[in-house]
Amino acid sequence: MYRSHHCGELRITDTNKEVILAGWVQKSRDKGFMIWVDLRDRYGITQLIFDEVRTDDTIMQQARSLGREFVIQIKGTVIERESKNTNIPTGEIEVLVNELTVLNQSQVPPFTMEDETDGGEDLRMKYRYLDIRRNPVKNSLLFRHKVTQEVRNYLSNLDFCEVETPYLIKSTPEGARDFVVPSRMNPGQFYALPQSPQTFKQLLMVGGLDKYFQIVKCFRDEDLRADRQPEFTQIDCEMSFIEQEDILHIFEGLTRHLLKTTHGVDIAQFPRMTYDEAMRRYGNDKPDIRFGMEFGELNVVAQHKEFTVFNNAELVVGIAVPDAASYTRKQIDALIDWVKRPQVGALGMVYCKCELDGTFKSSVDKFYDQADLAKWAEITDAKAGDLILVLSGPANKTRAQLSALRMELANRLGLRKPGEFAPLWVTDFPLLEWDEETGRHHAMHHPFTSPKKEDMHLLDTDPGKVRANAYDLVLNGNEIGGGSIRIHDAETQALMFKHLGFTREQAQEQFGFLMSAFQYGAPPHGGLAFGLDRLVAILGGQETIRDFIAFPKNNAGRDVMIDAPAVLDNAQLDELNLKIRSAL
Repeated sequence: MYRSHHCGELRITDTNKEVILAGWVQKSRDKGFMIWVDLRDRYGITQLIFDEVRTDDTIMQQARSLGREFVIQIKGTVIERESKNTNIPTGEIEVLVNELTVLNQSQVPPFTMEDETDGGEDLRMKYRYLDIRRNPVKNSLLFRHKVTQEVRNYLSNLDFCEVETPYLIKSTPEGARDFVVPSRMNPGQFYALPQSPQTFKQLLMVGGLDKYFQIVKCFRDEDLRADRQPEFTQIDCEMSFIEQEDILHIFEGLTRHLLKTTHGVDIAQFPRMTYDEAMRRYGNDKPDIRFGMEFGELNVVAQHKEFTVFNNAELVVGIAVPDAASYTRKQIDALIDWVKRPQVGALGMVYCKCELDGTFKSSVDKFYDQADLAKWAEITDAKAGDLILVLSGPANKTRAQLSALRMELANRLGLRKPGEFAPLWVTDFPLLEWDEETGRHHAMHHPFTSPKKEDMHLLDTDPGKVRANAYDLVLNGNEIGGGSIRIHDAETQALMFKHLGFTREQAQEQFGFLMSAFQYGAPPHGGLAFGLDRLVAILGGQETIRDFIAFPKNNAGRDVMIDAPAVLDNAQLDELNLKIRSAL
C-alpha cells in the first residue's frame, strides 16, 4: 500500500508508530545536518525530518534533491517535535524518515501552493489542476460535496425520487440563448442543451412520480459575470398535488437543514415580501435584508419646491446611510462619481447631512428649508449622524440605480457579514414583462408558470398586471432558488402561449408534446430549483461561484486550461454537414 495514514491524521498519541505516508512536497528546509520537509495531501500536512545522525546518507542525498510538488512516499517513525506548531493538527509530531521513494518529479510550478498564492486568477485558471491543491479551492470543493450530500439525504428522506433527464433536447424560443449541438445522423438538424429540465419534470408529474429531484447541469449562452457560468448546476425539484405553501414549507426546511449542518445556525423566520414591495423598499427583487437603508419615496415632500430636477422626475427616492454625516465633500463627490458611472447611469445625486445637533445641511439648501429636510429624514428613517442620499428620474431606472448604490455602500461599510444569514421569500411576481425591442410580452419566469386565479380576467385587458403564482428564495441579497405553480391544463397553457405571441401552429411545433401530455390527466403540480453553485458559495461565505466549481470558465466563456471552445477540422465539419462562414 502507498500509505498507512494520511498527512492530517497523526497525533502525539501515535508516537513511536511505524507509518507510511505519501503526498506532495509543500516545501523543504535544509540546515545541512538536518532537513525538514512538509508533506501535503488532501487531508493536511505532516513534517518529515531527516538528520545525519539517524538517517542513511543515501536518503539524505535523496531528500536534498526534492523539489516543490514532487510526489513522494516515505516510511518512518512518528516522534515528538521539539519545536511544536500549534497552527496545524499534526504540529506536535514529525516523522523520522528511514525510507524515501520519489514517485514522480515535478517542474517548478507556476505559482505557490499556498493559501495566499502569488498566482493571478488567469494563471490559476490555466493551471486549475494545480490550483485545486490549494486549501481555499480544495476546501470549497469539499464543502460543495457536503452540501450536495445533505441535499440528497434531506430530499430522499421526504420520498423524493432522483431521476435523470436528457441533455440532448429540442431548442425552445424562451429564456436565454441555447447552446446547440449538430446531429450527424439528422443532417441540418440540431439538438439544444437544456437551460433547465422544465418540461421533462412536468412530464414526470404527468407520469405519476409525484416527488422528483435532480442535481443537474444546465446550459445558457448568455453574458457572464462573477456569479454566472455558461454551464451551471441546479437542484431541480417538482411535486404533484401541492400548493404554494407546501413548496415553501419543504424548501424552508431544506434551507434550515443546510444552515444547521454547515454552520450550526438556526433560522427561526423566513419573512415574505411581494415583488412590488421588494421593488418599492429596496429597488430589486432579491434584497439583502441583513441591514437597513430602506428606500424612502420623497415625491410628496420634495416636489413643487422650484427644484426642477425633482419636479420633472417620475420618482424621487432616498436612503439614509448610517453614521455617514461625517463624510467629507471629497467622499461625497466620490459617491456622486460612482453613481454617474455608465454601469449605474445616474445623472447626479443630492445629499443631506443629518447633523448631531439636529440640524440639516444639504446640497439643495437653496430650495429646501429645515422643515422640508426634516420630512426627508422622517421618510428615510434617518437619525442624527446619518447621511441621506437622493436620486431621481424614471421610476424603474432610479430604483435600480439606488439599489446598486445601497449595495455598494453596504459593502464599504462592512454591513454584509458572511457569517450572518437572512433568507427571504419574494412572491407574486408579474406573470409577463414587456420587451420594447420585440414589441411583445415575454414570460418573466417561463411560459409554464401559472397565473394567479384571481388575475386571470386581466389577461386579455391588462396582461402586465397579471401576477404569477411564482416565488423566489433570496439569501443575503442573492436569489438562490425560484419556482412556481405550473399550468397543468391544455386550455390555460394555450392561452398563455397566445399572450406570448405564439400562433397555434408555433405552439404546437415547439411544445406539442407537452400540450398532448396535458390531455391525459396532468395533476396540479409545481416546483422549485436552487442554483447549487450560488447556494454553496453563499453558504461558504462568498458571492463568486468559481472556486466552488472544479473547472470553471472565464468571463469570455472559455476554458483556458483545455483551450475550449476550439475549431473543428474540415473532416468533422463535413461529417456534420457544417460550413464556417468567415467573420465580417
